[in-house]
Amino acid sequence: MRTRRPSRLYPAGSVVLALAAAGTVLAGPAVAADAGGPADLRADVNRDGRVDVTGGSDKAGEDSWSVERGAVYLPNIDDDAKRCPVTGPGGKPLSDAKLAACNDGSDTKVNGSADAADLARVRSVPMPDLGKDAKGSLKVTTGGKHARLFVKRSGKWVLVTSKTRLSAAELRAGVEFGVEGTDVVRDSAKWDGRAVVRLTVTSGQNSTSDAVTLRVAPLLTHHHLQDTQQVMVTEVQGEGSYGRLQRKFVTELAKEVKNAGIGKPLVTFKKYADPWAQDFVEPAYVSMTGPGGRRHVMRVMLRSAQPDRDAGRELFEKVRGRDIGVVQVNDPAEPDDWSLNSMGNLETIPPYAHGGRSFPAGRIIMGERKDSGARPSKVMRTMLRSQGLQDPLLLDTSWLGVGHVDEFVQFLPADTPRGWRMGVADPQAGLRLLRDAKRDGHGRTKMFSVPGRSDSPAPRETIDQALASKHLVADNEMAARRIAANLEILKRETGITDGEIVRVPALYTRESEVMTGGGDGIPVPRLTRMGAGSGLVDSLENHGQQKWLAEHPAGSRAAAPSAAATVMTSAYVPGAVNGVLLGRDRYLAPRQWGPVIGGKDIFTEAVNAAYRQAGLKVSYIDDWYTYHLGMGEVHCGTNTLRDASAAWWRQPVG
Repeated sequence: MRTRRPSRLYPAGSVVLALAAAGTVLAGPAVAADAGGPADLRADVNRDGRVDVTGGSDKAGEDSWSVERGAVYLPNIDDDAKRCPVTGPGGKPLSDAKLAACNDGSDTKVNGSADAADLARVRSVPMPDLGKDAKGSLKVTTGGKHARLFVKRSGKWVLVTSKTRLSAAELRAGVEFGVEGTDVVRDSAKWDGRAVVRLTVTSGQNSTSDAVTLRVAPLLTHHHLQDTQQVMVTEVQGEGSYGRLQRKFVTELAKEVKNAGIGKPLVTFKKYADPWAQDFVEPAYVSMTGPGGRRHVMRVMLRSAQPDRDAGRELFEKVRGRDIGVVQVNDPAEPDDWSLNSMGNLETIPPYAHGGRSFPAGRIIMGERKDSGARPSKVMRTMLRSQGLQDPLLLDTSWLGVGHVDEFVQFLPADTPRGWRMGVADPQAGLRLLRDAKRDGHGRTKMFSVPGRSDSPAPRETIDQALASKHLVADNEMAARRIAANLEILKRETGITDGEIVRVPALYTRESEVMTGGGDGIPVPRLTRMGAGSGLVDSLENHGQQKWLAEHPAGSRAAAPSAAATVMTSAYVPGAVNGVLLGRDRYLAPRQWGPVIGGKDIFTEAVNAAYRQAGLKVSYIDDWYTYHLGMGEVHCGTNTLRDASAAWWRQPVG
């Protein structure tokens, strides 16, 4: 008789999945069936890419699951054969729900390649002495609504149903099974991801059974230790001035991507004209070890929890395909703050271990408005937390008009024991640059060197006027305090030290007011630059709201702030930390357009120096009229697909 061990238990607060403590999986008495021996079912418990039916490498821990050990199966939510429709009868648009309802896990077939790479393998140990009248049956006893089982017969995969029976000949030779998931874990309180597969063999009056436990692969977001493989961007169509400028940005971006050694072409979104490619999607992934020990990775495009943001539909219509799935969540409650649900408000700390907790796949950070109590969508946070590995950490972004964490913090690769550094915006350093320039007699130098346009004159204020303004200095001192408070949280949670922080000069400014009325209910900010002498006013004020909306169809990134008294700011000088990491040593930042003294942009020189100390070479791209005036930067207008082939269960250095 095989003795079953209880599931391993883990202390609260451990990164180990809570599902590991969800209970013991017990098998009935393993009675020999006509001297055929006990049933023995095996899965890839040690995650080496093969199911061991001759040795014992996959026996220990087959009834439990932890980050380090336990069989994994994929949520089969891609569309390998591109069979899912993207329009209805007569070419009419499908609803969001119908777009999401179709994927490879929604039917009862094994879709895609003949090797069925999306299936996790389970095998029965051969029972050569089994009686000829023996038969076997299979059942997914836990997680049956979320997992589907197939048996391989004559080289083909056949769905296992309640009527499926295995013959004595099959059981003597050993049988191969495949498991697929029909969804990711969305709420671990309702389903923790487990699928328990049980094989029962009967012969006459005797029976024997065995079960193995698998867990659906966690849905994980990328971090910056994973190499960039491809860059995504929106290419706004039309002949308006904004469209022409934005397409020029795309052309320049393609050159920078190629120069960074990234061979794949840009992924361009063209249908919905939402320029904020960082915000309507978060590239994520699921993975398991496939045959030969190679990681089988399925990309998962995580749509923002903004159902009125149509740009997310293009993820289903264009991007979903072989090894690429899409997940969307729906929050029945109206979100407190539309902008907080943008994915620019989701970044990922690289892997770390600290204070008794380990995050081998990194840890998510998101912004909340502590001053008003607004948080990102609850269903999104529940889903992210339910994966069990990247427990979201909330930072305070009350002081930012848009409210996204990408506006002030980033993570950079480093050749150090930790493997990464943290880059943060430094408003005090930005003020020092201006004060030093004034001290050295350059106070009458123009604050910005950006050339003007016929529909948007260049800003006219000088360094003296900026420093003498009513709000600029006070607002940046406030921003510095807020950033410092967030840094204390990050230092406490990760153990990162001041010596591992890259401080990048920055300046912020408050916005005068917010006007609603953007397309599809997206609020549109009034982009007056407060406290800047004569003031910097974009085309919204110069030419009216309707013209701006016509040329900026997705509106700005911001949602209307609450009526709280908190001063809300956005980048005054284009935010250098709001750039794109293209390689371990290549960084693409927004062109600074700062004061030019002695033929050099003093902000560009300071940004170069900051990143140079971190081993990064900086290149620049102009985003002033395409993104900066809309309260975002190059990072906000782009997105990256990264290499996820490394094992997410490997423990990081402490």
